[in-house]
Amino acid sequence: MLKWFKLGISVVVIGILIVTATVYGVLSLSLPALDGHALSDRITAPSRLSRDSMGQAIIHAKNRQDAAYTMGYAHGQDRFFQMDLLRRNAAGELSELFGSAALKLDEAHRFHQFRQRSEQIVAAMDEADRNLLSVYTQGVNDGRLQAGMSSFEYLLLGVDAQPWQPADSLLVIFSMYLDLQSVTYKRDKTLIHIAEHFGQSMVDFMLQPSSYQAALDDSQLPAKSILVPALETPNSVVKHISHIEDTPLYGSNNWAVTGQLTATGAAMVSDDMHLGLNVPSIWYRAQLNYQTTDNQPVTVTGVSLPGVPAIVVGSNDHIAWGFTNGYLDTADWVELTAQDTVQTVTEKIHLPGGQTHVFELMMSEFGPVQQFNGKRYALQWVAHQPYAVNLNLLELETAKTVAQALDVANHVGIPVQNLMVVDEQGNAAWQPIGAVPARVFPSDLAVPSNRAEPTLWQKNELVRPQVINPNNGKLWTANSRVMSAMAHRRFGDGGYALGARAVQIRDRLLAQNQFSESDFNQLQLDNEARFLLPWHALLVDTLTNSAKPKDEYQQALEYLANWRACACSDSVGYTLVKYFRMRVIDTVFSPIENHLKAKEETLSHLKRYFEPALWQLIETQPHNWLAGHQDWQAVLESAFSEAQHTLQSRFGENMANWRWGNVNQLQVQHPFSQQMPFLSRFLDMPSVPGFGDSFMPAVQGRSFGASQRFIAQPGYLNKAVMTVAGGQSGHPLSPYYRSGFAAYAEGELTPLLPGETHHVIEFSNK
Repeated sequence: MLKWFKLGISVVVIGILIVTATVYGVLSLSLPALDGHALSDRITAPSRLSRDSMGQAIIHAKNRQDAAYTMGYAHGQDRFFQMDLLRRNAAGELSELFGSAALKLDEAHRFHQFRQRSEQIVAAMDEADRNLLSVYTQGVNDGRLQAGMSSFEYLLLGVDAQPWQPADSLLVIFSMYLDLQSVTYKRDKTLIHIAEHFGQSMVDFMLQPSSYQAALDDSQLPAKSILVPALETPNSVVKHISHIEDTPLYGSNNWAVTGQLTATGAAMVSDDMHLGLNVPSIWYRAQLNYQTTDNQPVTVTGVSLPGVPAIVVGSNDHIAWGFTNGYLDTADWVELTAQDTVQTVTEKIHLPGGQTHVFELMMSEFGPVQQFNGKRYALQWVAHQPYAVNLNLLELETAKTVAQALDVANHVGIPVQNLMVVDEQGNAAWQPIGAVPARVFPSDLAVPSNRAEPTLWQKNELVRPQVINPNNGKLWTANSRVMSAMAHRRFGDGGYALGARAVQIRDRLLAQNQFSESDFNQLQLDNEARFLLPWHALLVDTLTNSAKPKDEYQQALEYLANWRACACSDSVGYTLVKYFRMRVIDTVFSPIENHLKAKEETLSHLKRYFEPALWQLIETQPHNWLAGHQDWQAVLESAFSEAQHTLQSRFGENMANWRWGNVNQLQVQHPFSQQMPFLSRFLDMPSVPGFGDSFMPAVQGRSFGASQRFIAQPGYLNKAVMTVAGGQSGHPLSPYYRSGFAAYAEGELTPLLPGETHHVIEFSNK
């Protein structure tokens, strides 16, 4: 019996080894070659693709066109599946890969008809841009096909990869519009619902300006005398407390100082873009070396967005630049009348196995149409305009001064960003870059169709606010209002951040008069919990004044006494304060959230605005907002009880396990492991104790945060930093799959400039 048992075990082990070897062998066949020679008739002269120890792509080419081909080749080798997801996301074509589970998302994105818009923009491009995009496209397809076998994602899905097309690169940019600006029109749609059911007074109450304002000119939005609106609620306690989800604040931090505040005399910029963190990282490190048409050498180093032939953030050693999401008001809902013409468009979404899902869209002269509140509304959005997407970002690569960069900024077709740019002469400036509609009356609520300004929507705004070399030599942005209160009236609010993060950055900068790269990095990692100080005091007061037995809250009060006022990994007190605030929001606003959910809406898109309204409620303690609780002490104690219950259900009864590093543990996952957890050990990055949170410079959630950290002084790039939240390659067997993540997780400084060459592919046209 023992003999047969041992034999059985041996057979199982051998079987596992055979399966493992087979899987490993198949995966190995799809690994791209990193050395060798390649031929292409799409380049004009020999070019070279090198990679350093981190896999950073180093491209040497005769001209920008050849550099685009070689860059496309690198993207196609390392990131094709991720590029495929981005184009399909924007086009509403994910169902072809994932089946009916993706239909709802595809329908929502097909609403914008970005595939058709991309093809129209490509057709209207000037010949030089269209040719560059065509050459880049060929590079992508050649790079993908070089391995000879589809990557593991396509093998698991049982589908074939489709060739890259020029319009797909524009779809990648449109995918960023969906990430960075969809909150704008979702926010306005929620406000329309609130105004319809709860009245204008509730809209005004929720949107009142906060004390967290850090505009560059120190202007304040005028404070209004806002009364707490009546809220009709049942006499009993609201039975269902709805959790109002946090929507990721896709944004960033950046700041700069002029040369008078650095030891070198060159200005210095910092930039960290906050996005969802996945495997592989959204960014791809690259350096381009080529010559302009007048034979001027160009070297530009930074991060690219695979699918697009451009360096998004980086430096050419004359200037350095970075972005934060602008959150200007770039969308309006137009209320249609019976006289406004609406047409029906039939859309087909392809599914696996040759099946097709057919549905209809409504279109108007103002934009695509949705029906809610018993009315029809058309969406006017800058992303629907022909100037929304172009290749003009490439012009930053050859700009040599801040002034030249600002001239480029008005004509760049990307979601509007806060451009922070510095140069080697010591100049620093801020200005909005990207597509901004020329319409002059932004609105939070629906616009009547006779006031919709369709002609102005079709024009890109060229007159924009800017700040160049301020007297104190310091500039900052962090997704809240940057421009003056007067300019704000013209450009509106498209979902601004509260401003606490910007205030903390501003205050840190104003407290110092000389800066180095290490000073900037220290600010990038600043996790002091200034914003939560009043909430900490409120929670301590609530628990201290409770009528419950003294030992009920003794342990919590001990942790609160030692909370260290930071989002530190070992702080239990920080977790208690964070979850207390969250549950106060849920408790107070549940009657409104429950009403909105019945209409498939949510307050999530407005949650960032609630701070002034919350404190007005806490301080005035209106009875009609008690939702059946006896008094406001009961409201606050109930919120803390709910917070404890949530933490217990997720992290256990032992309060010591509620350390912030555990509760907010960073988990950077591959999309496949999120659906198939058994793949996690093979595909995901190592889990890291949480460090940082919202409302502070060190932004970090469980799968959200700074996607890169960049610091540079043009002319002194040997000290520049570019730390990216993941490796270069999307292939799990690549040596570059996890390269760089450990440094990111530890807050270390990774050099911007590439290191010693490890691999080389030579390209020729003969």
